[in-house]
Amino acid sequence: MKEVKVARPSFLRRFFGWFWRHKVWSSLILLCLIGGGAWWFLSSRPEKPEYVTVKVSRGDLRQIVTATGEINPVNTISVGSQVSGTIADIFVDYNSHVTKGQKLLEIEPSVLQASVDEAKASLESAQSQLNLAKNDYERSKTLYDEGFIARAEMEQSQTNYEQAVQSVKRMQSQYDRAVTNLGYATITSPVDGTVISRKVDKGQTVAASFQTPDLFEIAEDLTKMQIETAVSEADIGVIKEGQQVNFTVDAYPRKTFNGVVKQVRLSPTTTSNVVVYTVVIDVDNTDLHLMPGMTAFVTILVSEQRDVLKSQNAAFLVRNFKNIISDAPEDIRPESHIAVLRNGKVEYIKYTKGLSTATETEIVSTELQPDDQIIVGRVGQSTSSAATQARRRGPGPM
Repeated sequence: MKEVKVARPSFLRRFFGWFWRHKVWSSLILLCLIGGGAWWFLSSRPEKPEYVTVKVSRGDLRQIVTATGEINPVNTISVGSQVSGTIADIFVDYNSHVTKGQKLLEIEPSVLQASVDEAKASLESAQSQLNLAKNDYERSKTLYDEGFIARAEMEQSQTNYEQAVQSVKRMQSQYDRAVTNLGYATITSPVDGTVISRKVDKGQTVAASFQTPDLFEIAEDLTKMQIETAVSEADIGVIKEGQQVNFTVDAYPRKTFNGVVKQVRLSPTTTSNVVVYTVVIDVDNTDLHLMPGMTAFVTILVSEQRDVLKSQNAAFLVRNFKNIISDAPEDIRPESHIAVLRNGKVEYIKYTKGLSTATETEIVSTELQPDDQIIVGRVGQSTSSAATQARRRGPGPM
């Protein structure tokens, strides 16, 4: 009998047959192989660094100093009393408009009038004594010339006459003082202005024995006000006379008022270990919206630049390009150049700093363009070193 040979299936047919019978496990193995190959391929490629950037923009910059202060009239006069007594009548009240010499208040004058009468009586008595002493002296002089009395008697009458003259002068002075004090019983306004404070009432006793009591406060001109604001020593160096000032008050939150720095006082004041200086600001109050005692929130314009290239202050914190860009040239320093990312490539552009504020700084450069991206770090890099560099470098130029 003849032997029949059966052909064995090829390797590929056996492999695909096995693959078909175990298609779930085979698919998982195939996916793992593909994923591993892709990971190896990607990891073997050189890594392209990703940079952290800030944008260059064009706009306005304003360097300002902020403070608060109290609004007061430029000239406020305190009206007092030089004599004591009971207030007999008051002729003005709060907000009264007064003119120079207008009667404000009257103190009960009976006691002062009695002093005038007493002084007048003493003066008349002294004048009578003077007339008597004068006649006696003239008579004694005649008798002495004729040899009827001694020289000593004549000189005594002369002395009495001279003492009577001085007594009359003394009594005249006391009388004048009493009349002047009587005039002080009527208090008048020393200036034209507005009464902003009345501190006494009718029937109240005024005692001027130890110090002059304040009766009224008169603002000479409410159309001209001033703000006395405190500026710290860190900012006082940039405050100059003539700088423009904007401020607001709580009474008119939507209205901005204007003023001008009038004076920077040299006398310092220490508050909570902070040295501050008083800056006086002149304010035009023609519309009389501002009232004495209001709190002003002041913004002093130190400097302003319009339509300039600028960027955030973070753009200038880089101390060494090598810490961020591995192939940075050794001869290019961040003090004179900034690194800009353009079309995926790093370019180094020369610049100088202009006006600097709390958040932004002006960039002076002919090569820089708006929307350029300034490199300030690298993705994944620790920010602790940048913060340390910022503290060491301090603020930019003002």
